[in-house]
Amino acid sequence: MEHQSTIDKNMVIRCGNYEMTEYLKQLKNKKLKRLVPQVMIVFYTGDKKWNAPLKLSDYLDIPEELKAYINEWKFIFVDVKEIDTSKIKDEQTRYFIEAIQEMYKGNFEGLHRRIKMNRDNFIYAAIITGSLDLIRDLPEGDEIDMCEGMERMAEGFRNEGRSEEKRSTLKEQLEIKLGTISNNLELQLTNATLEKLNILTRNIFNITNEEDVLKIIN
Repeated sequence: MEHQSTIDKNMVIRCGNYEMTEYLKQLKNKKLKRLVPQVMIVFYTGDKKWNAPLKLSDYLDIPEELKAYINEWKFIFVDVKEIDTSKIKDEQTRYFIEAIQEMYKGNFEGLHRRIKMNRDNFIYAAIITGSLDLIRDLPEGDEIDMCEGMERMAEGFRNEGRSEEKRSTLKEQLEIKLGTISNNLELQLTNATLEKLNILTRNIFNITNEEDVLKIIN
C-alpha cells in the first residue's frame, strides 16, 4: 500500500517498478515454487481531485492496431474523500474516515451523532486535512466525543476567520495612522493571536510608532 497526500503524475510507473522489483527478488528465492502476487493500492488523502494517470495506457498515444499488444499496468486507487463509509465494518475506522471527509468539506458541524472516537485518530484526521491548528484544548483520555471534537474545530475555524478579519482591519488602521508598515510588522500581525489583536484594537489610539505595536502583540 502506498499513501499519497499529494498528486504524483508518475504513480503508475512507480507502482510498476515496485511490483517488478519485488518479483525479481522472489525469483532469487529458491524456496519459492511460485511467485507471490503483488497488488498495489494507492490510498490518497489529498484535498484536490486526483488528475494523474491511473493506468499505463493513460500515458501512451497508441495506434488502434497496436492496442491489443500493449501490456497494461495499473494500480487500485482509493480516494479518502469518496469512500462509502457505510461499507466499513470497524467503527473506529469508519469514524476516522468520516471525520476526514467532514474536515475536508469544512463541515465541522456535520457529525452530530454522539459517538466516541479514538482521540489519536481524531488528531490524525486533523493532521491529514491540515486542520490541526483549528483544534483547541482537546480533552484528555483515550476517547473523545466526536460531536464535541467537531464543535471545537468549528470554533477554531470561526476564530481563525475572525482573526483574519481583525488583522485586515488593523492593518488598514495602522497604515492610516503610521503611513506605512514594515514587512516585519505585517508578519508579526499575521502570527498574532486573536487575544493580542483584540488588545491592540483597544489601544489603537495610543499607537505612535511600530515599536508600540510590537510591545502589545509580542
